[in-house]
Amino acid sequence: MTRLFNEPAAFADELVAGFVAANRGRVRAVHGGVARATRSEPGTVALVVGGGSGHYPAFGGLVGAGLAHGAAMGNLFASPSTQQVLSVARAAEHGGGVLLSYGNYAGDVLNFDAAEAQLIAEGIPTRTVRVTDDISSASVAEKHRRRGIAGDLVVFKVAGAAAEAGYELDEVVRVATLANERTRSFGVAFTGCTLPGAAEPLFTVPEGRMALGLGIHGEPGIGETDIPTADGLAEIFVEALLGELPDGVDAPAGQRVVVVLNGLGSVKYEELYVVYGGIARRLEEAGVEIVEPEVGEFCTSFDMAGASLTLVWLDEELETLWAAPADAPGYRKGSVPPREAVEADPEPQTSSEAVMAPASEGSRRAAARVTAALDATAAVIDAHVDELGRIDAVAGDGDHGIGMQRGATAAAVAARDAHDAGAGAGTVLVRAADAWSDRAGGTSGALWGVMLRALGTRIGDEVAPDAATLALGAREALDGIRAYGKAEVGDKTMVDAIVPFVEVLETRVAAGDELADAWDAASAAATEAAAATAELLPRMGRARPHAERSLGTPDAGAHSFGLVVTAAAAALSRKDTVR
Repeated sequence: MTRLFNEPAAFADELVAGFVAANRGRVRAVHGGVARATRSEPGTVALVVGGGSGHYPAFGGLVGAGLAHGAAMGNLFASPSTQQVLSVARAAEHGGGVLLSYGNYAGDVLNFDAAEAQLIAEGIPTRTVRVTDDISSASVAEKHRRRGIAGDLVVFKVAGAAAEAGYELDEVVRVATLANERTRSFGVAFTGCTLPGAAEPLFTVPEGRMALGLGIHGEPGIGETDIPTADGLAEIFVEALLGELPDGVDAPAGQRVVVVLNGLGSVKYEELYVVYGGIARRLEEAGVEIVEPEVGEFCTSFDMAGASLTLVWLDEELETLWAAPADAPGYRKGSVPPREAVEADPEPQTSSEAVMAPASEGSRRAAARVTAALDATAAVIDAHVDELGRIDAVAGDGDHGIGMQRGATAAAVAARDAHDAGAGAGTVLVRAADAWSDRAGGTSGALWGVMLRALGTRIGDEVAPDAATLALGAREALDGIRAYGKAEVGDKTMVDAIVPFVEVLETRVAAGDELADAWDAASAAATEAAAATAELLPRMGRARPHAERSLGTPDAGAHSFGLVVTAAAAALSRKDTVR
């Protein structure tokens, strides 16, 4: 278990602060993560990587000369927010465009894609390469759906070396894509991992058994077997990966291959070396020539006891880029000449310092209700944070509770600050939206940001919003969720609860009901629909590969939506809100 922490919700922020303090010569803190502390050649491509915290040295530990230029570091096991990715990319970019690269997880895709679109709109050429090396997470026919695990290191190393060598953006994308296509990984686990403050691990493996095909966020594996000997595990690894050769590799014999044996947190280096001996023998027997192998921890999962094997099928260019020097806190190869330090970035303007839009007296009174509703939201999430994490861990990664807690708390604080500064209801909601998505990260953070921003934009600051305006804002929030997340009713997501909420709210408001009555009816419909997701199989997100495991358990996002709209009902129904 994870034993050393202060406040669990602050763990990710505190680990970044400590990491920067220990590596000031290589990295500097920027909002949302870290960037290189040394200058890069002007006009070269900037490689920006990222993902959830809890996987060191991925992702911040891979920032340095010859590797990444910046890393967006999200909450524990949750993707960084769009704002975090933007901040890191802007700090890392130096004239040659940006390549975004990350493991293929739903929250990362949502937030990195949104950041890519914004960077392009700002005139910064930006491209994306998603890492999809885990063969257990989808079939060959759907390999674009596969998640990224320790293959992240390979793709980042090749892309970083190409950028260092002066490749233009399209060429860096080309070799990074080739590295991803030529990389395959397979992992196993003997125990689950435990997030800071949690009483139980995200999943367990029966005593004496080994889970096959696990994910680095604690997603359950695809099967189990008795724990083998070290040689037995080497055989499982090699057979799995030789069983799926990349396009262009007809047979293993005669091929040059990079081997990465990765420990996931609690398997010791000595054990890894014993396993590696068996791997090397089997690959050599298959006629494979091993090139510059790596044995150690490159993409971990807190205290998970497990390991993964990665094979990279080389061509001459990939081999040259893999062998190039690199100097990052968590990965070094060869010798990199000293670099000039960059100046510290100025502190960004905070929301409270930004210019406040004028608001009517009616809108400011409504802002008090909105603020009270967001306070109620933060309180109900605090009360259910462990339950939300437990539900999410059944077939996912268990981060939903802590992500919702961070987001809801940040939204409540931002709303209160905006209200105290005289903001209207629309501005309060927009400020809360930005704070929620920025602090929570992950899929839920992005989606709650979309919803609150859509609602705030519709309400505005000119007049006190009526029930019809709120209903229209709710419809536009739903439209935003569908456009952003691509989910529909039946996919076992929060959309299953949002749709009935919006439909009932619209119907009751159109029938002339008071807002309080309409909202109560809509909240009840959302809560009922959220409970009914227990009987659905997920068709999207991290839970999709483990669909059967989630039967009998509601979707965490749908359940939390029901909690939030129910908690908000009391505040929204009051004629006046006194704080």
